[in-house]
Amino acid sequence: MSESESVYRKVEVVGSSGASIEDAIQNAIARASSTLRNISWFETEKITGHIVDGKVAHYQVDLKIGFRLE
Repeated sequence: MSESESVYRKVEVVGSSGASIEDAIQNAIARASSTLRNISWFETEKITGHIVDGKVAHYQVDLKIGFRLE
């Protein structure tokens, strides 16, 4: 089956990090990659965080991750 004829599925995950939004995304993709094959793309849905003493203490990013079905 060619790439243009493939069928994909999306899952929703939430990545988190105390360092950055990018790290939160990377953490979510790394964890999803440990159980899903053929991951092809992601979409960010929502970015949230926690503030402590006037500073960002923690980031959370809601993602949709797409993967090709075999």
